[in-house]
Amino acid sequence: MDAWGDHDDHRAIEDYALIGDCRSAALVNRTGSIDWLCLPRFDSPSVFARMLGTDDHGYWQLAPTGRILELTRRYLPDTFVLETTYRTETGVVQVVDLMSADHQPTVIRRVRCIEGTVTMRQQLVIRFNYGKVLPWVRREHQAGEAILLAIAGPSALVIRGAHLPRADRSHHGHRHAGEFELTAGQGTDLVLQSYRSYQPRPEPIDVDQAIEQTTIWWQYWASRCEVSGPYAEQVHRSLLVLRALTERETGGIVAAATTSLPERFGGERNWDYRFCWLRDASLTLEALLQHGYAEEVEHWRLWLLRAVAGDPEDVQIMYGLAGERELEERELDHLPGYAGSRPVRIGNGAVDQYQGDVMGEVMVALDAARRAGLADDHFSWPLQRALLDRVEATWQRKDSGIWEVRGQSQYFVHSRVMIWAALDRAVKAVREFGLDGPADRWEQLRDQLREEIETNGFDVERNTYTQYYGSRGVDASLLQLPQVGFCEPDDPRMLGTVAAIEDELLADGLLLRYRTDLEVEQGSGETVDGLTPGEAPFLACSFWLVEQYARSGRKQDAEKLMDRLLSFSNDLGLLSEEYDTAADRQAGNTPQALSHLALVRAADAIEGTGGVRGQSRRRKARE
Repeated sequence: MDAWGDHDDHRAIEDYALIGDCRSAALVNRTGSIDWLCLPRFDSPSVFARMLGTDDHGYWQLAPTGRILELTRRYLPDTFVLETTYRTETGVVQVVDLMSADHQPTVIRRVRCIEGTVTMRQQLVIRFNYGKVLPWVRREHQAGEAILLAIAGPSALVIRGAHLPRADRSHHGHRHAGEFELTAGQGTDLVLQSYRSYQPRPEPIDVDQAIEQTTIWWQYWASRCEVSGPYAEQVHRSLLVLRALTERETGGIVAAATTSLPERFGGERNWDYRFCWLRDASLTLEALLQHGYAEEVEHWRLWLLRAVAGDPEDVQIMYGLAGERELEERELDHLPGYAGSRPVRIGNGAVDQYQGDVMGEVMVALDAARRAGLADDHFSWPLQRALLDRVEATWQRKDSGIWEVRGQSQYFVHSRVMIWAALDRAVKAVREFGLDGPADRWEQLRDQLREEIETNGFDVERNTYTQYYGSRGVDASLLQLPQVGFCEPDDPRMLGTVAAIEDELLADGLLLRYRTDLEVEQGSGETVDGLTPGEAPFLACSFWLVEQYARSGRKQDAEKLMDRLLSFSNDLGLLSEEYDTAADRQAGNTPQALSHLALVRAADAIEGTGGVRGQSRRRKARE
């Protein structure tokens, strides 16, 4: 293996590790290249974007020259401090990559030679604004040390270290490269700091202290995790992923650290997931509650209350990290896309959709918090009352559904059930917790909605719930019906639905979200989602099937599918959105919160914990 071969040979999504500081994240390839980094936030413009383009769109590679005989990598236990060990023909070298928990925002790359002598090489290409803006880069000296400065408009980076790369004249000075040699016991540190060009330059940091404090910070958080069972290790890492995707100051939870990694290689299903979906955030709250993280749940609840505060008519399905509402979708024509998958998008047009299930997700999550002992205050319950007013005003509307279809709105059965769940939790808030509200009216509407769903959303002849009213197909989201208590996992109607899902949606043993080609095949000439047919199996859906198997008595099937799904994790336990079984590779944005959330629920189901959403592990233990 040669780390300096054709970069395209090393671009599999599963080859990337995540390092982060709970403000942003970098993706580091197995070849030692940081190919994606947005600063200072997850949703900021990138400074390295080679993951979605070419070398000219920015990257920072640091690896041994020559042939690599063996490469291993791991996270230091219970952290996102990445340790990569290279064994070469001349020696062994170790690179530690991290983003500092104490300094905002800072990337640290520490190199140590363990055996023999190793020549290291680095290449640095800085491009601001998603690879579009070429900065002015100059070399200076500060307090006796060399530094590199990169500035373009308000964006600025300073890079410090004893072995800084120099301008590569063969590329007109638009990239920097260099080599240095280390022998056993020697090492060097490289530190990248981001700041605004009109502000004072950041001071040098104590690298030893930064690494130690970052390690302690992650390990302290992980130590509070309540987890057991045969999949404890995978659950533990998944909860750490959810923490890494949570903005530490605001409490907002991004759906993934990336944008536009394709659901179908070479296709158009490329979306920006660096925002906070109320749905994903609500599911994260429940997973954290289930495993002992009440403090984080309160942080998220405060984010939610701030984000949705205002006129209930203006509630959105997603927000920016601090609750921003303007997330206009744009296409970046200058980027060729991952594996030629275009367009590359920033922002997300789904922000303007009506998705009826979101209110249910929020109310179910807040019910879970209430049952875990987080009391409603003078703000939280009145705001929920306002959201319920919105539910009552809009419950008869068609919507775009959980999958954010860009075709015609429908009465999606999953959305209808989640509206039912919103009303159900409202009734319970009054009846079980003594909160004020028109419980009789909510109960009547809840029961009316159930009757409607059973009448219009269930195919009696085939014994299955359907994707939407009048649909001829099913949808993997129907697996969530037992999760919110609409029916039991072993209810005959649910078992019939599972059989239909297995028949229609299994592709090489994994679940598709729905049949993107079904409408075209049956002659309507268009797809339900308004996009070109075809995508890889969606990992969260298969984890939902594991949960359904486990809770309906099919434990062997659950464990078999669970073990297969876990085999799709990369060597660091990270999962993307989808898995392309034909190409045997991960697909979609990474790491994907929903995949890791569903993994946690599936593991809990196999262990026999969890259950209907809203019942915490601790509450069940007390009972």
